[in-house]
Amino acid sequence: MVKALQILLYAAFAIYAVYFFMNIAKAKKNDEFEEEATWKPIVTGFATNFFDTLGIGSFAPTMFMFKALRHNIPDKKIPGTLNVADCLPVLLEAIIFIGAVKVDPVTLIVLIAAAVVGSYVGAGIISRMEEKKVQLVMGIALLASAALFLASIVGIMPIGGTALGLTGVKLIIAAIIFFILGALMTAGIGLYAPAMVVVFSMGMDPSAAFPIMMGSCALLMPVASAKFIKEDTYAKKNSILIALSGLVGVVVAYKFFSGLDIEKLKILVVIVVTITGLIMLKSAFKKTEEVK
Repeated sequence: MVKALQILLYAAFAIYAVYFFMNIAKAKKNDEFEEEATWKPIVTGFATNFFDTLGIGSFAPTMFMFKALRHNIPDKKIPGTLNVADCLPVLLEAIIFIGAVKVDPVTLIVLIAAAVVGSYVGAGIISRMEEKKVQLVMGIALLASAALFLASIVGIMPIGGTALGLTGVKLIIAAIIFFILGALMTAGIGLYAPAMVVVFSMGMDPSAAFPIMMGSCALLMPVASAKFIKEDTYAKKNSILIALSGLVGVVVAYKFFSGLDIEKLKILVVIVVTITGLIMLKSAFKKTEEVK
């Protein structure tokens, strides 16, 4: 089953890359690229996917970079841009980690499938949401993610057990949660932190979280991204440059920094995620006041 999953990941990488690059080429030909300084998405893609490979997650830090570097992306297009841009780097991460870390194949397949189905449902909803609602969803979710990160730092979050898989009721509950997480990820809400909570709280070995998280993201993101591309709700120049520099970031992180102690870095992540969440909520409430 794991071998079949690896083959599926290679196929997903190839198929999505062709679809994505064809859409980008068409957009370039039709002069549909946003005005953007090239260095911004290159720096953003490399840095965020570098730390994503180490288990930090990329969505919240990328949103912070969008705001801090003043990327030319409307808030409504941020969820689509996050999914479309980070899809190839995350697929590469999954190809690297699945098979390298032991985990029960049935648990792996069930949780990944649940997240993929959830992403398909979520992408259809998010791509049609008005900008204010997108800002509210992302703002609240970012603050929740910051709370989860903080909980892991201070030791409140469960530390896990030794199990490499789930069965029975635990597996059903985990599948339902991963379905919800897959749907929320299409709104720009990272799956890593909540997925770790689920895996740890059910007594699984912490190392099992990596193939489950990365496999879920890797196979749900092409599904969600294809939807965002079809609906034309993503920033094209930013996406292609983040994707390409992100691939480099993944390789560098895995080859040279996989043993890096990132506990102190998590504190910085909590701060930037909190700030970004507050910025999103401020933008949403500002639009509400303008309507009044």
